[in-house]
Amino acid sequence: MTAEDGGGWRAPTAHPTDWPADEIRRVGYRVVDLIADHLARLPTRPVFRPVPPALSRELVATPVPMAATAPDAILDSIRDVILAYPMGNGHPAFSGWVNSPPAMMGIFADALAATMNPNVAGGNQAAVYIEHEVLGWFKELLGFPPSASGQLVSGSSAAALTALGVARHVAATRAGIDARHAGLQHATTTFTAYQSEQGHSCHRKALEVLGIGSSHIRVIESDAALRMSPAALEAALARDLREGRTPVAVIASAGTVDTGGIDPLDAIADVCHMHGVWLHVDGAYGAPAILTARYAGALAGIARADSVATDPHKWMSVPIEAGLVLIKDAATTRATYAHDPPYLRTDGDPEGVTGPPWFSELGLQQTRGFRALKVWASISHLGRAGYRAAIEHTLDMAAQLAAHVQAAPDLELWEPTSLSIVCFRYVGDCALSSAVLDAINRALCTELQLGGDVFPTSTVLRGRTYLRSCIVHAGSRPDDGERLVRLAREVGARLASTQRA
Repeated sequence: MTAEDGGGWRAPTAHPTDWPADEIRRVGYRVVDLIADHLARLPTRPVFRPVPPALSRELVATPVPMAATAPDAILDSIRDVILAYPMGNGHPAFSGWVNSPPAMMGIFADALAATMNPNVAGGNQAAVYIEHEVLGWFKELLGFPPSASGQLVSGSSAAALTALGVARHVAATRAGIDARHAGLQHATTTFTAYQSEQGHSCHRKALEVLGIGSSHIRVIESDAALRMSPAALEAALARDLREGRTPVAVIASAGTVDTGGIDPLDAIADVCHMHGVWLHVDGAYGAPAILTARYAGALAGIARADSVATDPHKWMSVPIEAGLVLIKDAATTRATYAHDPPYLRTDGDPEGVTGPPWFSELGLQQTRGFRALKVWASISHLGRAGYRAAIEHTLDMAAQLAAHVQAAPDLELWEPTSLSIVCFRYVGDCALSSAVLDAINRALCTELQLGGDVFPTSTVLRGRTYLRSCIVHAGSRPDDGERLVRLAREVGARLASTQRA
């Protein structure tokens, strides 16, 4: 219904206060009905349905609307066009990438945050203190001191850029370079960084943006479980230091996205401490497993890092975007990023207008949304015990899936498994070459994704293609794993038969 359609609806002006309270409630209740219907029906629908080509062409070619559109017509379009074709991560049988379903309280809190629409760059407002409260919770969980700096960001890519920017500042200062004023234009030393072959690509991107350059990223060899070798790291650092290079940071993984592998964090921290090199831990996916007895020990070394990134929007199911970075040296963080004009400069005034030192002085964003409210609401709702139970459940589901794979003679499990990721491949009767089996497994993954019953992804480990299932949905069930194994065997056998024919 447009403004010309009548029906009692009139075109809005620019002022939201022109919406009567009764109309806000009416439209809001419709929104809640859409949310409830969508989430309740998800388990009965296909895990994934691609957008029909005709619809996608229409969507990208639609011109800017000339006339106003009634709220009900907008919601009808959202229901019929947008909610009908999700990526699938809300479905219990979805185990692709590290995409979780949304926590219910996070959904509601996100709407309330938008209702306030604050800029959380700083100021004496509740949103700022809620973010500090959330940061305090993660400092406690991950073993960082209360004095550490931190802020919520879009995700671990932004967290990596923020933390590694501080690491570069520290390394440049030690080399006698004012990186903020002169940049690295006339540096007389070569800056280097270090990560394993399983390190996430976001760190390479950040190091390229920071001027380190991808050719100066040392790829440290891994052990049989694809975990960084501390001995190889020590040798690479010693060689670079001996040859006059300047290490910026070592990037360790607390749960890689391919296999869930956890680097030996304590041993790596020992090497970094020995050489005075910054340690950044990528805990985007795996860090919340520190809540469980199974992984608390392996992840305890996070506390020894100089910086850590984690994404509450992954295993903790906070609606996207909700990333988080913690940096121990708050003073150096501010020295790296504070660059405010006089009208925004703050030294902290908890009783006045400006409030505590501004988040915009501790990172890249000057305009910052109220991400913290959905994190705060989700954690408040489930609590530490609730999250521990949810994560332990997904660990159990992954273990059961791995057991089903091991019991299947035509499947091969990648071992060791770690966290809630299970990688496996169809091998059939082993009469086919590795290259043919790789092609079969690639086709197998695509067919399973488009089939609508399950949704794994694929990866390449030691040169071979594997299906990859990452279970982060607390509503996942044992029969989801059984179905994935059954379909993988059936479809794999059919694809293999065409190769032998």
